[in-house]
Amino acid sequence: MKFVLEMELDENAAAELGRALRYWAGAFKQMELVEGSGSAIYDSKYQEVGQWTIIRSDGES
Repeated sequence: MKFVLEMELDENAAAELGRALRYWAGAFKQMELVEGSGSAIYDSKYQEVGQWTIIRSDGES
């Protein structure tokens, strides 16, 4: 499987990306990471800026 994170970045890219990664890194400990799992990613203003998803890796059966 693959973990895919897509996020729109603006002038505060480093701060917002860092914040999102810290948040989800902590949350993943409590989640079952299986194909199809995913969620929206929100910036510090609670506006949706992306998503993460668990997908099937190429070549897996």
